[in-house]
Amino acid sequence: MVTATNGIGLRGNRRAGPGVSFAVSRLLPVVLIFGCSHLTRVPRTPALEEPALEVMTYNLNYGIAGDEATLQVLAEATAAVVFLQETTPEWERSLRATLTTTFPHQAYVHHEGAGGLAVLARRPFELKDVIENQRGWFPAVRVVAQTAVGPVQAVVVHLRPPVSDSGSWVSGYLTTSPLRRDELKDVLASLEPNLPTLVAGDFNEGTSGDALSELEARGLRSALPEFTPNAKTWGWRVGAFQLSAQLDHVAYSAQLEPVNARVVPGGRSDHQAVTATFVRARKFEDRPAPRGGALSISVR
Repeated sequence: MVTATNGIGLRGNRRAGPGVSFAVSRLLPVVLIFGCSHLTRVPRTPALEEPALEVMTYNLNYGIAGDEATLQVLAEATAAVVFLQETTPEWERSLRATLTTTFPHQAYVHHEGAGGLAVLARRPFELKDVIENQRGWFPAVRVVAQTAVGPVQAVVVHLRPPVSDSGSWVSGYLTTSPLRRDELKDVLASLEPNLPTLVAGDFNEGTSGDALSELEARGLRSALPEFTPNAKTWGWRVGAFQLSAQLDHVAYSAQLEPVNARVVPGGRSDHQAVTATFVRARKFEDRPAPRGGALSISVR
């Protein structure tokens, strides 16, 4: 039984053309920033006496609702909790038709255009907040899930794409990072301070952005670049050029220790799914925050 009201409707005013993920509905101008990165963790298997929680985040692409290859990624997932972005009523129908047995607990927040969000889980969870966005374009959702490591609160986000209010991707790429930081501040204000916490979703920026820096300042960090710093979670073909970046993240609080994080290939979305596995942290580890690869371009 779902503990949250399904199909919550929110008003919005941003749309992109059908069949194209919102973040790249127009040609994205490229500013290349090359930086160094380093591996800070080695994947490990949890010990036998060590309960573990695996989660997944996946931007499905709202323009391809019901896509079989994308549904297959979810059908094969071993995660206990899945956080989805760009869901729609059409996506909800497909997901419920194919995944209710695997994920009997599901909740959806519908929003105009690409702003829909969903949570799928094997165990019960409670939808605590739908956080209407006063600074960006899309809402966020906070849930508290019952997991193998105990109650965990998770915030699902889809932060503002790098486009200006006037519709320019050039100025938007250069100026919107502080807006995503401020957007995330509003989201983080909803957190219960003592619960283990995850913040997951499509951040529309890499680890060098202001939103990730805001998380780090509050004691959370993205798991994926700690294991595979240069992994790409988003790609888009423009003529002979392939754009790629690490835009999708699962950030965790100090009560949790990541033991693995990786990109899951497959599906037809312009994003790839990201999974991360956590155990309860036994002690605080003051590690340097990782820096993943920036937006990159290749010729094919």
